Amino acid sequence: MSVTWIRGSTLRLRAAVVAVLLTAVLGGCSPGPEPPVQPTPSEPGYRSMLEDFGTRMLDNGAPAVLIQLRLGADEWSAAYGVRTLDGRARAAITDPVHIGGITKSMVAVTVLKLVEEGRLELDAPVSTYLPEFNQVMHPPGPVTVRQLLQHRSGMPSVDGPLFDPATVRQALTTKVSLADLLAMAGRISWQAKLAQGFEYSNSNYIALALIVERLRGRRIGEVIRTDIIEPLGLDETLMTAAGLPPADMVHGYITLDRKRLDVSYPAAQIDNAAAGMVSSMTDVNNFYRALLQNRLLKAGTVTQMESPLYARYALGVVRWNDLCTNNFYYGHPGDVPGYGTIALTSADGTRQLAMAVAYPPQPLQSGASRILHEMEAIAVDTLNATCQAVPGNHVQAAAAPPG
Repeated sequence: MSVTWIRGSTLRLRAAVVAVLLTAVLGGCSPGPEPPVQPTPSEPGYRSMLEDFGTRMLDNGAPAVLIQLRLGADEWSAAYGVRTLDGRARAAITDPVHIGGITKSMVAVTVLKLVEEGRLELDAPVSTYLPEFNQVMHPPGPVTVRQLLQHRSGMPSVDGPLFDPATVRQALTTKVSLADLLAMAGRISWQAKLAQGFEYSNSNYIALALIVERLRGRRIGEVIRTDIIEPLGLDETLMTAAGLPPADMVHGYITLDRKRLDVSYPAAQIDNAAAGMVSSMTDVNNFYRALLQNRLLKAGTVTQMESPLYARYALGVVRWNDLCTNNFYYGHPGDVPGYGTIALTSADGTRQLAMAVAYPPQPLQSGASRILHEMEAIAVDTLNATCQAVPGNHVQAAAAPPG
């Protein structure tokens, strides 16, 4: 395990019950004169939730766990396990993994940039930009671009036919184009409903990517690179492409017919706009911080992106309650064969947590992984336990312990 504690500032925790401990450990921190807004665990308290999770996942057979916590200029990161089950190279916090649904936040940025340029209208029918949409998908009524972003179109999800146990070996070796993915979804019947609410479907973002590609004249991975990766210098972020995975990638595995399969770079994820991005936890945190601090989109666009009409899903981002500020955290979970990820960032971009697990090898299952639900709960609880963390002014790095 590798642990790093980079202190760009001292954490000032105002809870009087831990004042003596913090003075001894952090050197000079003192409680504020006013009582805290709410009880806050000591620094080791919220870190211990993450450490316990990482250790427990390794004990349960996970190849690797990557965690990065940021509080202002302070950063705590931990990497558990190995890059591959067949090798000895230890995992590092900079290692890339599949980030699954976090891809959707990036695709949403590319869509909203087109809106800012006046080339796309959110409330226009999808068929305005994809004339073939109605013929391929056979929707029961008009579907707008906004409904795609919000998962309110009711489109059948392409996940089932793509990663079915009977076809998963083909998915590992055979690329499927966005147009073919949409056609696969089009062969699934729509569910008749009196009113269409939120219904998560990867097909929505396949259609959005086709719109972006049609308007930009480039593949979605290339658009994400020019809109996001290059401006932010996200060196460990890329769209899944043909060829071998990055040399430092953490590998994910599933089991099929009681045999272990490496699913770290499946061909079916090439240019997959719903879940095909690969990134490190550092890059994921950098992306969401830049997004929420209006460095990728205009402030008004970000506000619209953050505001869900129903449930917790807005325009490419999920929101969770931030008990520290009475506001929200924004981010996205990710769940693909072999990997689970979660990323949360406070509305001002100053408190962040990104986590990834290479799942213990197991058979494919429908629905989100139980481990992912646990990761989501731990992420929210951890950030809500940092309410009284206030930046200070000195730098310190902790040496990684052996092991």
